[in-house]
Amino acid sequence: MKIRSSLAKGRHLLGGLYRRYLKPASVVAAQDSAQALPGQTFKQERLRRIAPHLICSNCAGELNADKSICQRCRQTYRHTAHCFNFLTTEQQRACKIVPTENVAANDYDEIAAAIIAEQANGLILDCGAGCHNTDYANVINYEVASYPSTDVLGVGESLPFRAETFDAIFSLNVLEHVSDPFACAREITRVLKRGGTLYCVAPFLQPVHGYPNHFYNMTAQGLSQLFEKRVEIIEHKVPPSGVPIWAVNWILRSWADGLEGQTRADFLALRVGDLIADEPSGYLARDFVTQLSAEKNFELACTTMLLGRKI
Repeated sequence: MKIRSSLAKGRHLLGGLYRRYLKPASVVAAQDSAQALPGQTFKQERLRRIAPHLICSNCAGELNADKSICQRCRQTYRHTAHCFNFLTTEQQRACKIVPTENVAANDYDEIAAAIIAEQANGLILDCGAGCHNTDYANVINYEVASYPSTDVLGVGESLPFRAETFDAIFSLNVLEHVSDPFACAREITRVLKRGGTLYCVAPFLQPVHGYPNHFYNMTAQGLSQLFEKRVEIIEHKVPPSGVPIWAVNWILRSWADGLEGQTRADFLALRVGDLIADEPSGYLARDFVTQLSAEKNFELACTTMLLGRKI
């Protein structure tokens, strides 16, 4: 989904952006324009550029000269030469951030590359950037995990940046992993400039996955609702990486991985017609259904149920 601030004064940039999105050469343009190089060539430049825009992630107050103490709430931060660290213990607890050995690492697609090229002189926030092997001077890498490419540590629900800091923001397969996607969406639009571009991708039919938790999947309507009050949605579609075959393939592969021996072999030998010949209730006693572990059932569940008692 590509969306632009609803307060934009004009649309002169949109035609150029659409043309760039459709050209394979846009990837090369991004590398040339933003001087993308392996390693962390632009790390210090990015830290220098973002420093004036930093605020307290606890209360949004002003920070002292070295950005280590909030002048309002006196929250202290332990930064390093590698990144600004605004991830407090309270935020880790509230947002359920847990240690993990998982590493999220993906290259940018053509749309993101085109935006990077378009904003060569601007500033882009990758909110939930993961670990990138390609270095851009104009892309601030924001994460809950301290990867080599991470520039600022913090949570999406409380971004430590001034309002209207960024010319563009990426949120690429991230919102399902945050404990409060509504708060995260509000924060993303707060720090996006008027007329700025937001590029957001979120899953709908995907199994449980990823770092550090997987809280939510969303329908197209749900994703739109997160942003539509604060931005103008200029396009919302299913990308090639999101067409149904990805969901079917992922679910079936994961299902097969949860089976062993002859049951696995029998499952792999089934045809599509075999799986849809009967109502789901007709398969409940089959080995490929009954032999899935509880963990695998949660990963691939059609629904889950919860029974609780008020405390």
